[in-house]
Amino acid sequence: MATDTTRRLILLRHAKSDWPDVPDQDRPLAKRGRRDAPRIGRWLHEHGYQPDVAVVSAAARTRQTWDLVAPELGGSPAVRFEPRAYAASALTLLYLVQELPERYRTALLIAHNPGLSELATSLAAPAAGPAAPAGTAAPAGAPVLDPAGNGLRPVISMPTAAVAVFEFPGDWPTLTPGHARLISLTTPADL
Repeated sequence: MATDTTRRLILLRHAKSDWPDVPDQDRPLAKRGRRDAPRIGRWLHEHGYQPDVAVVSAAARTRQTWDLVAPELGGSPAVRFEPRAYAASALTLLYLVQELPERYRTALLIAHNPGLSELATSLAAPAAGPAAPAGTAAPAGAPVLDPAGNGLRPVISMPTAAVAVFEFPGDWPTLTPGHARLISLTTPADL
Protein backbone atom coordinates (compact mmCIF):
# COMPACT_ATOMS: atom_id res chain seq x y z
CA MET A 1 0.00 0.00 0.00
CA ALA A 2 1.28 3.47 -0.84
CA THR A 3 1.83 5.83 2.09
CA ASP A 4 0.71 9.40 2.68
CA THR A 5 3.94 10.64 1.10
CA THR A 6 4.11 8.22 -1.84
CA ARG A 7 1.85 7.26 -4.68
CA ARG A 8 1.72 3.95 -6.52
CA LEU A 9 0.82 3.73 -10.22
CA ILE A 10 -0.09 0.39 -11.77
CA LEU A 11 0.04 0.30 -15.57
CA LEU A 12 -1.81 -2.60 -17.20
CA ARG A 13 -2.03 -3.24 -20.90
CA HIS A 14 -5.34 -4.78 -21.94
CA ALA A 15 -5.38 -8.57 -22.29
CA LYS A 16 -5.05 -10.28 -25.68
CA SER A 17 -7.78 -9.15 -28.04
CA ASP A 18 -9.53 -10.86 -30.92
CA TRP A 19 -9.61 -9.48 -34.48
CA PRO A 20 -13.23 -9.77 -35.70
CA ASP A 21 -14.49 -7.52 -38.46
CA VAL A 22 -15.47 -4.64 -36.16
CA PRO A 23 -14.07 -1.14 -35.56
CA ASP A 24 -10.83 -1.25 -33.56
CA GLN A 25 -12.44 0.31 -30.48
CA ASP A 26 -15.04 -2.50 -30.42
CA ARG A 27 -12.60 -5.44 -30.55
CA PRO A 28 -13.32 -7.96 -27.76
CA LEU A 29 -10.89 -10.11 -25.81
CA ALA A 30 -9.67 -13.35 -27.30
CA LYS A 31 -9.87 -16.63 -25.40
CA ARG A 32 -6.28 -16.14 -24.18
CA GLY A 33 -7.15 -12.65 -22.97
CA ARG A 34 -10.14 -13.93 -21.01
CA ARG A 35 -7.80 -16.46 -19.37
CA ASP A 36 -4.92 -14.02 -18.67
CA ALA A 37 -6.84 -11.06 -17.21
CA PRO A 38 -8.06 -12.84 -14.04
CA ARG A 39 -4.57 -14.29 -13.51
CA ILE A 40 -3.11 -10.77 -13.52
CA GLY A 41 -5.86 -9.62 -11.14
CA ARG A 42 -4.96 -12.42 -8.73
CA TRP A 43 -1.28 -11.55 -9.03
CA LEU A 44 -2.02 -7.92 -8.14
CA HIS A 45 -4.05 -9.05 -5.11
CA GLU A 46 -1.41 -11.54 -3.94
CA HIS A 47 1.28 -8.83 -4.08
CA GLY A 48 -0.81 -6.23 -2.23
CA TYR A 49 -1.27 -3.94 -5.24
CA GLN A 50 -4.80 -2.81 -4.43
CA PRO A 51 -5.84 0.30 -6.40
CA ASP A 52 -8.04 3.00 -4.91
CA VAL A 53 -9.07 4.05 -8.42
CA ALA A 54 -8.99 2.51 -11.89
CA VAL A 55 -8.80 4.62 -15.04
CA VAL A 56 -9.84 2.40 -17.94
CA SER A 57 -9.80 3.18 -21.65
CA ALA A 58 -13.33 3.18 -23.07
CA ALA A 59 -12.43 0.52 -25.69
CA ALA A 60 -14.21 -2.83 -25.42
CA ARG A 61 -11.02 -4.85 -24.79
CA THR A 62 -9.88 -2.62 -21.91
CA ARG A 63 -13.34 -2.62 -20.33
CA GLN A 64 -13.48 -6.41 -20.61
CA THR A 65 -9.99 -6.66 -19.12
CA TRP A 66 -11.19 -4.55 -16.17
CA ASP A 67 -14.32 -6.70 -15.78
CA LEU A 68 -12.11 -9.80 -15.38
CA VAL A 69 -9.39 -8.19 -13.23
CA ALA A 70 -11.69 -6.36 -10.79
CA PRO A 71 -13.25 -9.40 -9.03
CA GLU A 72 -9.76 -10.75 -8.30
CA LEU A 73 -8.49 -7.60 -6.57
CA GLY A 74 -10.25 -8.11 -3.26
CA GLY A 75 -11.55 -4.55 -3.08
CA SER A 76 -13.85 -2.07 -4.77
CA PRO A 77 -11.86 0.78 -6.29
CA ALA A 78 -13.55 3.74 -7.91
CA VAL A 79 -13.65 3.30 -11.71
CA ARG A 80 -13.54 5.86 -14.49
CA PHE A 81 -13.96 4.78 -18.11
CA GLU A 82 -11.88 7.31 -19.99
CA PRO A 83 -12.33 7.92 -23.75
CA ARG A 84 -9.07 9.92 -23.84
CA ALA A 85 -7.09 6.77 -22.91
CA TYR A 86 -8.02 4.99 -26.15
CA ALA A 87 -5.03 5.04 -28.55
CA ALA A 88 -3.46 7.73 -26.33
CA SER A 89 0.14 8.85 -26.45
CA ALA A 90 2.38 8.49 -23.43
CA LEU A 91 1.95 12.21 -22.76
CA THR A 92 -1.85 12.00 -22.79
CA LEU A 93 -1.74 9.01 -20.43
CA LEU A 94 0.60 10.95 -18.12
CA TYR A 95 -1.84 13.88 -18.10
CA LEU A 96 -4.68 11.51 -17.13
CA VAL A 97 -2.64 10.30 -14.16
CA GLN A 98 -1.64 13.84 -13.16
CA GLU A 99 -5.35 14.77 -13.03
CA LEU A 100 -6.11 12.22 -10.31
CA PRO A 101 -7.42 13.61 -7.00
CA GLU A 102 -5.04 13.69 -4.05
CA ARG A 103 -7.20 11.29 -2.01
CA TYR A 104 -6.11 8.34 -4.18
CA ARG A 105 -2.84 6.68 -3.14
CA THR A 106 -2.78 3.83 -5.68
CA ALA A 107 -4.12 4.07 -9.22
CA LEU A 108 -4.54 1.45 -11.94
CA LEU A 109 -4.41 2.61 -15.57
CA ILE A 110 -5.61 0.13 -18.20
CA ALA A 111 -4.73 1.28 -21.70
CA HIS A 112 -3.05 0.42 -25.01
CA ASN A 113 0.32 0.28 -26.72
CA PRO A 114 2.42 1.95 -27.91
CA GLY A 115 1.48 4.71 -25.45
CA LEU A 116 1.53 2.48 -22.36
CA SER A 117 5.01 1.03 -23.05
CA GLU A 118 6.31 4.51 -23.82
CA LEU A 119 4.82 5.87 -20.59
CA ALA A 120 6.33 3.02 -18.54
CA THR A 121 9.75 3.56 -20.12
CA SER A 122 9.60 7.32 -19.60
CA LEU A 123 8.56 7.07 -15.94
CA ALA A 124 11.34 4.72 -14.85
CA ALA A 125 14.05 6.51 -12.94
CA PRO A 126 17.48 6.25 -14.58
CA ALA A 127 19.70 3.47 -13.28
CA ALA A 128 23.40 2.70 -13.43
CA GLY A 129 24.68 0.05 -15.83
CA PRO A 130 25.83 -0.44 -19.41
CA ALA A 131 23.71 0.99 -22.20
CA ALA A 132 23.04 -0.53 -25.59
CA PRO A 133 25.84 0.38 -28.04
CA ALA A 134 25.28 3.53 -30.07
CA GLY A 135 23.44 2.94 -33.32
CA THR A 136 21.86 -0.36 -32.22
CA ALA A 137 18.35 -1.14 -31.10
CA ALA A 138 18.14 -1.96 -27.42
CA PRO A 139 16.46 -5.27 -26.58
CA ALA A 140 13.41 -5.13 -24.33
CA GLY A 141 14.47 -4.35 -20.79
CA ALA A 142 17.95 -3.20 -21.79
CA PRO A 143 18.87 0.25 -20.52
CA VAL A 144 19.12 3.12 -22.98
CA LEU A 145 20.58 6.56 -22.47
CA ASP A 146 18.07 8.99 -21.01
CA PRO A 147 17.54 11.80 -23.55
CA ALA A 148 17.86 14.33 -20.73
CA GLY A 149 21.35 13.03 -19.99
CA ASN A 150 20.39 11.75 -16.53
CA GLY A 151 21.91 8.28 -16.87
CA LEU A 152 20.39 5.05 -18.13
CA ARG A 153 16.74 4.14 -18.31
CA PRO A 154 15.33 0.62 -18.87
CA VAL A 155 13.18 0.00 -21.94
CA ILE A 156 9.94 -1.44 -20.62
CA SER A 157 7.99 -3.68 -22.95
CA MET A 158 4.28 -4.10 -22.23
CA PRO A 159 2.89 -7.13 -24.08
CA THR A 160 -0.80 -7.88 -23.63
CA ALA A 161 -1.85 -8.20 -19.96
CA ALA A 162 1.58 -7.02 -18.77
CA VAL A 163 1.61 -5.00 -15.58
CA ALA A 164 4.22 -2.49 -14.37
CA VAL A 165 4.07 -1.04 -10.85
CA PHE A 166 5.73 2.28 -10.01
CA GLU A 167 6.15 4.29 -6.82
CA PHE A 168 7.02 7.95 -6.53
CA PRO A 169 7.00 10.60 -3.79
CA GLY A 170 4.47 13.43 -3.85
CA ASP A 171 1.05 13.92 -5.37
CA TRP A 172 -0.22 12.93 -8.81
CA PRO A 173 0.44 16.31 -10.49
CA THR A 174 4.14 15.99 -9.57
CA LEU A 175 4.66 12.75 -11.52
CA THR A 176 7.11 13.44 -14.33
CA PRO A 177 9.29 11.30 -16.60
CA GLY A 178 12.29 9.74 -14.89
CA HIS A 179 11.02 10.29 -11.34
CA ALA A 180 9.28 7.00 -10.51
CA ARG A 181 10.77 3.76 -9.28
CA LEU A 182 9.75 0.57 -11.06
CA ILE A 183 9.00 -1.87 -8.24
CA SER A 184 7.45 -4.73 -10.19
CA LEU A 185 6.95 -5.89 -13.76
CA THR A 186 5.20 -9.09 -14.82
CA THR A 187 3.37 -10.72 -17.71
CA PRO A 188 1.00 -13.70 -17.83
CA ALA A 189 3.90 -15.77 -19.22
CA ASP A 190 5.78 -15.09 -15.94
CA LEU A 191 2.98 -16.61 -13.86
